[in-house]
Order: sequence, then structure tokens, then C-alpha cells
Amino acid sequence: MITKITGQLLQLTDDTATLNIPPFEYQVSIPEYTRRHLQSELGNSISLHTIHYIDGNAAQGSRLTPKLVGFLSTIERDFFELFCSTDGVGAKKALRAMVRPVQDIAIMIEQQDAKGLSTLPGIGAATAEKIIATLRRKMPRFALLVRRETPGIEPQKPGVVDETYQALLVLGHNEADARRLIETAIATGQKFKDCESMIQAIYQRQATKS
Repeated sequence: MITKITGQLLQLTDDTATLNIPPFEYQVSIPEYTRRHLQSELGNSISLHTIHYIDGNAAQGSRLTPKLVGFLSTIERDFFELFCSTDGVGAKKALRAMVRPVQDIAIMIEQQDAKGLSTLPGIGAATAEKIIATLRRKMPRFALLVRRETPGIEPQKPGVVDETYQALLVLGHNEADARRLIETAIATGQKFKDCESMIQAIYQRQATKS
């Protein structure tokens, strides 16, 4: 399975990117949010984190076509896999719906904002409720993403953000407050080795401010 692809960006359409990797050219399906970020990269070498899916339905007699889907980061790819696992969504609908940053969509799911979710292309009210019911508990790591445009931010070790978020809830913080405290800690640019070090930094910062 191809999990990452690097090559010269030759062409962008509404939903695909064509990469030149001699002697081949690869067409990769991309969501709208990714396309917007790639607009200024035509002619440059880029990397996409990829996943395969099969387009079509053999039971309905349609041709099965393998497709490569690409994202700007592994966490966006992970979100896509979760998103399209919801009953009634699937890969095509998930790709079409990802017009906003993963963090924004994850926060809507976590906050049970069905109205906000239903504004995404292809996601109606009923599907929004299904997504919330299926994915709400799995969203902290995505909702707490620091936007990629923020310079100087160190990526955190897998699991640290999730564990810290759950620990803060146990300590009596509500969801919005826990998310705010973690985002503030991450925005300092410090890389935390574990949940304990992140919580210590959060409370040290609060003590300094008080």
C-alpha cells in the first residue's frame, strides 16, 4: 500500500492532484481543503500522505476502481478514515465534506453541533447526527490540533494530548476549558513527553498568571 507520495505537482482540478514521479504520473483524489493549500505549489515538489479506497459497488454492477486519496498530514488522513467509517458516509462523501480544516470539523462533532455539520457538502441533518453519535468520543486528538499555519509548533507525541484531555476532565474541567488549556500549552512551542509533563506545565502557567 502506498502511504506517502512525493513528486512534482503538475495539475490541480476541483478534486484531484496530478503528480509527476518519472516514469509515471499519479492522479490523487484530494478534499477541497487540501486543494486550497496546494494552489500555490504548482510546479513544485510536494508530499501527500495517502490511502487507497475502492470506488464503485460490485453488488450494483458498477465497475470497481482503485483510487489513491491524499492529505497534507497523517492526522488528516487518520481523520478521513474515521469520518468515512460512519454508516452512510463513505469515502466519496467524506472527501466532498472536508472543505474546512480537520480541527474545525472535529470541534463541531465533539460539541455535538449537528447544525454546523449539516452545512458541510453532502452532510444532511440525519447524517450529521450519525457522525456525532459514532465519533464524538474519538475527537479530542483532532479537535486539539494546532493549525499548520502556526510557526514554531512542535508536534506532540501520540496519545499525550488525548490523555491530558481526559485527565483534565477527571480533575473537574469542562470540555471547552480542557481544550483551551491544552491549546495554550501547545502554542508555547514546547514538546511534552507525557501527560504528566503537559499537566504540570498547564498548572504552572495558571499559577504564574494568578
